[in-house]
Amino acid sequence: MLSQTEENYLKALFYLTSENADKSEAGTNELAATLNVKPATANDMLKKLKEKKLVNYERYGKISLTNSGKKQAIDIVRKHRLWETFLYEKLEFTWDEVHEVAEQLEHIHSPKLIEKLEKFLNYPEFDPHGDAIPNAKGELKVQARKTLSEMAVGKTCKLIAVKDNSASFLQYVMKVGLGLSSKIKVISRQDFDGTLEIEVNGKKSVVSQKFADNLFVV
Repeated sequence: MLSQTEENYLKALFYLTSENADKSEAGTNELAATLNVKPATANDMLKKLKEKKLVNYERYGKISLTNSGKKQAIDIVRKHRLWETFLYEKLEFTWDEVHEVAEQLEHIHSPKLIEKLEKFLNYPEFDPHGDAIPNAKGELKVQARKTLSEMAVGKTCKLIAVKDNSASFLQYVMKVGLGLSSKIKVISRQDFDGTLEIEVNGKKSVVSQKFADNLFVV
């Protein structure tokens, strides 16, 4: 059985190399920054994961998940997103509260519990943040999507997911009046810094390019 720290490394590698990126490898510094640890600390853990045949890794080289590592990472992501959905839909946790609690619950090792949880939730395909929930076979439903910053001026789009799940970002999203499935019209864009003026439910707001980069739309 893997430790919580080992599971967190596998999950972070999955996000960096398989889901939110068009690549199959990550760097040690990139992984360390994602997990908020020092590169030397990440190196030590990567050695352990390599010994367990969960990652492909050479010191200071690129890192990738082995088939076994990816399978375990997807299982952790699956549990995390099912727990987020349960907390949001059944226990009325808010959008910005579910991530931190699910981080704790994802480490419970009970396949039967997760199987029952998924059935209880009626086999959801997406979590409260719009991310795809892997099914029991490890398959994810892929959605074609763009970031809000890629939308042309004058176009209207629908918010389907967020890239940043932090409480501070989600609170800002809600302050702008946005939630999943919200319609967003791009009014204008500043060439200088990519700042956007958007309209949501008749209310206009000015948002940064960084903000727009963290919203997935169709």
